[in-house]
Amino acid sequence: MSKPTESELEVMQILWERGPLTVRQVNDLLNDQRRVGYTTTLKIMQIMAEKGLLIRNTNQRSHVYTPALPSGEVQTHILDHVLKTVFRGSRSELVMKALGNHAASRDELEKIRNFINEMEEKGNGVL
Repeated sequence: MSKPTESELEVMQILWERGPLTVRQVNDLLNDQRRVGYTTTLKIMQIMAEKGLLIRNTNQRSHVYTPALPSGEVQTHILDHVLKTVFRGSRSELVMKALGNHAASRDELEKIRNFINEMEEKGNGVL
């Protein structure tokens, strides 16, 4: 999989949340956050289709785009890349950095504790 750029991730996030959309619809949603020209959005989405990040349905006059991959698969790919290149494979450093940079809510910390407990009980992640 080709690693998506920041702009491409913005487009994919919209499509994951909203479902299949036209370029105009994506552009309107991007413009809710910041000013983006229609032709810029069109070009980004055309490139994404060429890279295999989006699927373009040409059955209608206005082409409709959908993500080629689910969000979880893209997140895993990007996280694996960051883990290998930035943290040299150290999962503990990655987690400590993520938790240390921003305050986690009680609910988030509880979810993390539960996840660790489940992993230990199932023997997952333990070598």
